[in-house]
Amino acid sequence: MTAASRRDGSGGPAAPSGPGAASGLVIVDKPAGMTSHDVVARIRRMAGTRRVGHAGTLDPMATGVLVVGVEKATRLLGHLTMADKEYLATIRLGQATSTDDAEGDVIASASAGGLTEHAVRAAAGPLTGDIQQVPPGVSAIKVAGKRAYWLTREGNAPQLAARPVTVASFDITAIRRHGDLVDADAAVTCSSGTYVRALARDLGQALGVGGHLIALRRIRSGSYRIEAARTLGELAADFTVTPLAEAAAAAFPRLDLTEDQARKVAHGARLPAAGLGSAPAAVFGPDGALIALMREDNGQARPLAVFVP
Repeated sequence: MTAASRRDGSGGPAAPSGPGAASGLVIVDKPAGMTSHDVVARIRRMAGTRRVGHAGTLDPMATGVLVVGVEKATRLLGHLTMADKEYLATIRLGQATSTDDAEGDVIASASAGGLTEHAVRAAAGPLTGDIQQVPPGVSAIKVAGKRAYWLTREGNAPQLAARPVTVASFDITAIRRHGDLVDADAAVTCSSGTYVRALARDLGQALGVGGHLIALRRIRSGSYRIEAARTLGELAADFTVTPLAEAAAAAFPRLDLTEDQARKVAHGARLPAAGLGSAPAAVFGPDGALIALMREDNGQARPLAVFVP
């Protein structure tokens, strides 16, 4: 495992391009035990190009939807990273760990055997909505120019500041008892930048027994659901990408341009606002080709990324 992989939500870097690879997205069902960068390395070999990146890192223990971009689609990833996410999680109550998940060392224990299902659900309530969340100490957040995980490894674990995140739902769906431990299954829908590990930690703290994450599966990232994801084995047998235009149309609001407008945008020009709002929109030419991503600001729509030559 690489320390840099211990994040719940950020984009992966693109690499230099190789010839002949098709541009598009691949929705991968990431297996447990692999970093998101391991998955990118596999896709690079399948696609025959180094210009591959990902949107929204999954920790090695986590599985599920990992959005991977190939060639020009890597330019979509920074915008796709900001989409909300949906997870299925299992939280172990009665133990706190050094990493807030099962890959860390147990640092505190307390009996959770007396917890009622009602108490667990009630404790999840204050962790829902617009909240301030302290990221895990073992994370990629920078403190004075250094990653938090490196500072922690050096014995200088930083005191990270709380950050605003939105947890649209944090529903406890089942409880299982194992002596002094309680495993709580949860369904979580949250904004980009939310650490599910931190939700597990904070739930355990609220209940006075400690808690950590023992299983995590991402079932949705933005508009991409687990039903559309393919395993690495399936991709190795039949590697295809969702074409760039189709991927953009599925992920962003759509605006169709006239030929004159498309020509202007292809050269980086701005257009009058069309009422799309401040979120990125995909704009297409009369032939259906993706021209650019654009965002409206101060009465104008400006290109964020142009995809035509």
